[in-house]
Amino acid sequence: MLFSKPQYRVMGDRALLVELGDDINIKVNNKVRELFVSIKADPLEGVVETIPSYRSLLLIYDPLKTTLSLLQDRVHLLLKTLDPSQLPQPRRVKIPVVYGSEYGPDLEWVAGYHGISPYEVIRLHTEHTYHVYMIGFMPGFPYMGELPETLITPRRETPRTVVPRGSVALAQGQTGIYSTQSPGGWQIIGRTPLTLFDPGKWPPALLEMGDRVKFFAIDEKEIADWEQ
Repeated sequence: MLFSKPQYRVMGDRALLVELGDDINIKVNNKVRELFVSIKADPLEGVVETIPSYRSLLLIYDPLKTTLSLLQDRVHLLLKTLDPSQLPQPRRVKIPVVYGSEYGPDLEWVAGYHGISPYEVIRLHTEHTYHVYMIGFMPGFPYMGELPETLITPRRETPRTVVPRGSVALAQGQTGIYSTQSPGGWQIIGRTPLTLFDPGKWPPALLEMGDRVKFFAIDEKEIADWEQ
């Protein structure tokens, strides 16, 4: 639900969390995006960094250049003047995925959990278009939703110590892509050969908040055609 008034939480002596809703939905997330884009285009004095999430925006500020109360007042006024029409149209990005086998070791488990075939899991996953709610956990990792109801899947009981870069995964009502090799507890159903994060490029992340993502299946033999 979108709050009628923002909720402010003090995060230490130089950060303010602006909460705009209490659940994960596109309406709340777009309002966060509107505020983020507005501040990015016309920075608030004293704010040195803005970090958006599902339903909130973290403002890191210099206490020598602004005060907490002044920052709250400015954010409150800014929220009243936000214009949704100024929000950039979301990019539409297609992501190739090799599903199953060594690339998607949990595909069979996910299919068994839902009582459907692996082919049906792939069909359901690729039919839907996903909203990128936020980038987090690691650089370039997109949290995307929502999964079709028939694919809502619990995390693994025991996380893996190593998840390969590019792994496409499910957890609860979301899907995501591991941008770098790391530990992780999501259910891995496939892998993309695309690079999600490259610090040598600008912007370094392939995806950004607000993007619309659609997956499509490729054969293992096609991996080299998509590697960057």
